[in-house]
Amino acid sequence: MDVVPKPVEPVAPVAPVARVAPVVPVKPVDPVKTVVDGVVRQVVVPALVAPPVSGSLGDIPFDNAAAAPADVVLARKERDGTWRDVTAAEFAAEVLAVAKGLIAEGLREGDRLAIMARTTYEWTLLDFAGWAAGLVTVPVYPTASALQVRWILHDSGAVACAVEDTAQARLVSSERVNLPGLAHLWEFDTGAVARLIKAGEHIPNALVHARRGARTPESVATLVYTSGTTGRPKGCVLTHGNFFAEVDNAVELLHPVFKSVSTEPASTLLFLPLSHVFGRMVAVGCLRARVRLGHAPSIRTEDLLADLAGFRPTFLLAIPYVLEKVYNTARATAEKMGRAASFDRAARIARRYGESVGGKRPGLGLRAARALYDPLVYRRIRAALGGHVRYVLSGGSPLGRRLAAFYTGAGIEVFEGYGLTETTGASTVTPPLRPRLGTVGWPLPGTAVRIADDGEVLLGGRHVFAGYWNLASHGGAGWLATGDIGELDADGYLTITGRKKDLIITSGGKNVAPAPLEDWLRAHPLVGQCMVVGDNRPYVAALITLEPEGLAHWRQMRKKQGVPVRELVRDEELRAEVQRAVDEANRLVSRAESIRRFAVLPGEFTEARGHLTPSMKLRRAAIARDYGREIEDLYRR
Repeated sequence: MDVVPKPVEPVAPVAPVARVAPVVPVKPVDPVKTVVDGVVRQVVVPALVAPPVSGSLGDIPFDNAAAAPADVVLARKERDGTWRDVTAAEFAAEVLAVAKGLIAEGLREGDRLAIMARTTYEWTLLDFAGWAAGLVTVPVYPTASALQVRWILHDSGAVACAVEDTAQARLVSSERVNLPGLAHLWEFDTGAVARLIKAGEHIPNALVHARRGARTPESVATLVYTSGTTGRPKGCVLTHGNFFAEVDNAVELLHPVFKSVSTEPASTLLFLPLSHVFGRMVAVGCLRARVRLGHAPSIRTEDLLADLAGFRPTFLLAIPYVLEKVYNTARATAEKMGRAASFDRAARIARRYGESVGGKRPGLGLRAARALYDPLVYRRIRAALGGHVRYVLSGGSPLGRRLAAFYTGAGIEVFEGYGLTETTGASTVTPPLRPRLGTVGWPLPGTAVRIADDGEVLLGGRHVFAGYWNLASHGGAGWLATGDIGELDADGYLTITGRKKDLIITSGGKNVAPAPLEDWLRAHPLVGQCMVVGDNRPYVAALITLEPEGLAHWRQMRKKQGVPVRELVRDEELRAEVQRAVDEANRLVSRAESIRRFAVLPGEFTEARGHLTPSMKLRRAAIARDYGREIEDLYRR
């Protein structure tokens, strides 16, 4: 039976500690470029916001409650599907009550608290409660394997772990024999939050305030483990100051997104994992800016569309896969209705219009064509995202020029960013009113970007992590080598061309970056994933998997529902469709870099099979191992 606590009074707790200094913006300036031999090698954008000299993320709920207790900062989905707003005062009171419960359970300052759950209100609540109690939180992907969970909990030295459901509780329980330091295991679905609140009723408020008052910007806030495309995941040590440098400058730069210039308050529905630094950074930024934040735990198409329709966010953060899926679903719907040609014309017009934004004003004819298709096509795209979305923050992997132009032309401004776990999220972002499609924008204010002699991207700034947990390698000083290859244009915009370790060198000596080809192909409705191969080979080839929903639509339209997938991968009509997609991708590169042959695989690359990381990145070595025969066949005449 769940323990039912006394109601948490929605009052702003009085905290006898110094609060985090409010955001004080300074006048923005253009990038400062360093040019060597006619080539831009370094770009620096000064910070828009002075860094706080005291306080921590744990102060944010209490600062909000003191400054604007009635402001809505979160929303919770009720059982009937409606959304209940949570004010700043209510959230601060709940954070305080849970923090007291953590202290009552014996957690000491600096202890590590792991959280393994989907994107839920409880995740964010426990995160801030942990910080208020002086703890270090450790996110664990809800899809992590037993081995990954064991490693993260062991390496971090977690003394407590909160999970969402019984399946996750059983998984962690099965590993507890290997985790002697794990003293507590709590489950959200069986009333863990209520029990923590009940347990902490006797703890004085002043103890929580004293603990958070002892935190500083230099204190460790969280250990975020890399997804581990190679080897064991490493714990990135991120401080409270790292987060402030990131979110304060992002909020100030992206003023229209976080501070809504219209009468409608800014809001977002978060559906990306809070285990990933991208989603976590935006959640912290929303609380910092008092933006209404909702959580969507399921990314199944029907669940997510229903949540978007009910919540009606004004902006979203998304990985390219989600934006590709929305586009491809809309195109498939149009084809079923016999309007594929009309949709394709509308898409071409949107892309042309999007390409013109930030440059020369679109001509009268293009503006008229866009206005014609707005109620027929573009409004339906916006409706699929809730109807009120005006902005999308895209990250995790390159969005691609074609898709970015389409969404811009459809009335949704896209801010594309680039960053790493080690940089607390974004290090570059599209500057407002100055987009440049195909790039990942300028350095985030307070960030420096340098291109090394071998083309590697180096990053510097206060948002760069403090180092790796339990390892001698440290960050925070000097330059962080990203492992990515990129270039800066004459105006300081960064373009990422691929991963240094993924660079393919053919037997003819041609260097090939696989990412642009893979990203382009993945945007096709039939293509699920793609891995380009060709290292020490005479030419470039590719392994291609099929997107289940795209394949189901293709089958339906061509009356081939009963044909097994293993036969379909040899179907001449399907292969011709994939070949057209490959031909389009090859237009991006020279003949020596183009894909000459490809294999369509009957299975998918999945996280469960070890082929993808939780953030959807390819584990190339694992794929090459499991599909070695198929790769060899691509080079047999």
